[in-house]
Amino acid sequence: MKIKVKSLADTKKLAQSFVNSLDDSGLFVTLTGDIGAGKTQFIRYILEILGTDKKVTSPSFVILNEYKTKKFPVYHFDLYRLEEKGLKSIVSELREYSKTGYLTFIEWAEFGKDEIPNDSLKINVEYDNDDVDIRWFEFSADCEQSKLFLEKFEKEIK
Repeated sequence: MKIKVKSLADTKKLAQSFVNSLDDSGLFVTLTGDIGAGKTQFIRYILEILGTDKKVTSPSFVILNEYKTKKFPVYHFDLYRLEEKGLKSIVSELREYSKTGYLTFIEWAEFGKDEIPNDSLKINVEYDNDDVDIRWFEFSADCEQSKLFLEKFEKEIK
């Protein structure tokens, strides 16, 4: 499923639909795509909607930010600056936070190689080829939990 986003307001609406589609089991989400395309902003909106009491920032330099929300704990990883040794040091956390009951986001998942669990909702965010103000959010699912989420999400955004 590919969604065209023309503004920050559209991104926020997409985040609201995402939150509306979540159930109590949580979700493991990997994000890939262009630098500066809006991966962190999308996550920021989701966390604001979920009611986190912390300022939402990119975990580029700290690798992991943890947030408490009324619904469940949220873990936000950023693998952009990790090299192979650094990635190996957080593999157990990646696997632990892929279990039911957490909402986990992994930005720059392409740098995770084979260490990231495959059971995830995948989101790719890219600039439009003709208009840099437009982004494309492409969603795909490869496990039962993320497929069920995606079905609800598709109904929610229509």
